[in-house]
Amino acid sequence: MMKKLISLLVMLSAWTSYAADNEIYVDQSGTGANIDLEQLGISNIIGGLNSTAGSVNAFDLDGNTMTLDINMIGATNKFLGDIFADNFTGLYNFTGGTNSFTIQVDPTDTYSSDGSNQNVAVTGSGNTFTLNQGTTAIAASLDLDWIIQGSNNTVTSNINIDGATNYMDIDGSDNTVTYTGTGVNASAGGYFYLDHTGGSRTFNIQQLSTQDNDWLKIMSISGTSASTVCVVQNDQGTSTSC
Repeated sequence: MMKKLISLLVMLSAWTSYAADNEIYVDQSGTGANIDLEQLGISNIIGGLNSTAGSVNAFDLDGNTMTLDINMIGATNKFLGDIFADNFTGLYNFTGGTNSFTIQVDPTDTYSSDGSNQNVAVTGSGNTFTLNQGTTAIAASLDLDWIIQGSNNTVTSNINIDGATNYMDIDGSDNTVTYTGTGVNASAGGYFYLDHTGGSRTFNIQQLSTQDNDWLKIMSISGTSASTVCVVQNDQGTSTSC
């Protein structure tokens, strides 16, 4: 028997002193949920983690085989929260500038956080994105895709990546990528592919599987712009830093 509990609160605060125009509070538990959230405008929040404005909080999704579809169109919007799920689909679309995305998936190994398919599509500049998955668990079979079009975007991702794939397609200048892939499974490695076109960029990539091989492919065209690229692959040694 499927059991679901969904609590959804939308607060309109255009006439208050709060910074946010719209706020969404979600607390969901149960399997098979299909959640579609869309916000249009400026300074909106889908709450959780570091929610401010009306202090929102929640955005807590617990369960398996769920689908989460987020569409945020505008500027200075925030998508913040915790996802505890296995075999779920996440579709995140952002159009606009100076937006914030901070998500952690199953850091306490409630559902093992494996088998998920996540897609992050970004069109705009000055955005900040942080996605951590399976930080103390295993994100096996994760299929993570980023398509980023714009400049001055910052992407930070930490994944316990045993057997997972992380693909980034970035088109724009002055973008920064910090990625750390860890893992201990002797029968599964991790794969990271970065395809970049644009001007100045900063890439700091670390693959730290301790008992297996990792794969890495970087294709970057940046002309004569100043750039920094650092790659560390470490399977048990003592590494130097970038």
